[in-house]
Amino acid sequence: MNRHDIVVIGTSAGGLETLITLITPLEKNLPAAIFIVLHLSAASSAESIVSTLQKYTILPCKVAEADESITYGTIYLAPADCHLILTDNHIRLTKGPRENGFRPSIDTLFRSAAAYHGSRTIGVILTGMLYDGIVGMDAIRRSKGITIVQDPSEATYRDMPGNVLLQMEVNYNVPAVEIGILVNELVYRQVEKHPIPDDIKAEAAIVERITTSTENVEELGERSAFICPDCGGPLSQMKHGNVVRFRCHSGHAYVAQTLLEDKDRQLEETLWMAMRILEERKNMLISMVNQIEVSTAVQAIYEEKIEEVDEYVNRIKRVIMQDISTHEVLRKQTEE
Repeated sequence: MNRHDIVVIGTSAGGLETLITLITPLEKNLPAAIFIVLHLSAASSAESIVSTLQKYTILPCKVAEADESITYGTIYLAPADCHLILTDNHIRLTKGPRENGFRPSIDTLFRSAAAYHGSRTIGVILTGMLYDGIVGMDAIRRSKGITIVQDPSEATYRDMPGNVLLQMEVNYNVPAVEIGILVNELVYRQVEKHPIPDDIKAEAAIVERITTSTENVEELGERSAFICPDCGGPLSQMKHGNVVRFRCHSGHAYVAQTLLEDKDRQLEETLWMAMRILEERKNMLISMVNQIEVSTAVQAIYEEKIEEVDEYVNRIKRVIMQDISTHEVLRKQTEE
């Protein structure tokens, strides 16, 4: 019988302190390998984070390296600006397209673990902001692995664990201090082998190959009416359970919420640009009135146009400020 010997952990803001809490009670010679994606900027030092983690655990910690074999009793951290992907017995690193705006991406790691290790996988989502991890956790759930979420009420940033709980039922929703103890127990449980859904294996293979074949992506879902915010390519829509998401032929991927926020950002940028152009038009009209000798009738026309531009600018400002106010209300409601 197989055991739960692959543990994948995803976290973001506030994650280092929570990881320390999780790994401290892990037992020596743990019969499982642990893989961590902590959202890092491209300029971050994964080595310094590993050095910090090593102070709090008896298990060896290291930055994952391309094509190295998976070793039990080891904690691997994804390097900055690289996706961490698991295969049967090895680790792969890739500079593939971002998912939900992140590289390394939690979804990428979790999906590969589900595709290659199925029900043997334990997925853990800790503190963090936004939506990365929802799709990957759902892949582990659908592959009959174990799903663990840090209790959002005690998370430094509750978005990530809270968003997972909004989308699916998980096996455990517990405080961070209990997760390491729980992992010590779960890795010894025997598990039955279950078939892995074809779409999970297919998408993991696409990401692993970093394919640019539109046909391969469209096999996973239907062509949508939306355009990828990153590359401008068409997006295919996929849905499993409550999780709606999108992927383009270049490999960029988004859950629906992330795509909506990207569209909101694009709209806001467009509105600010329109307001700037209108302000420039207004200044040109004022300059023409002040510097060019025109008849009273023509001057009245220019002044009327200036008033029109002022009205357009004020309308755009109201839209932008209303949108900001709405987002602030929604953010506060989510936190509550």
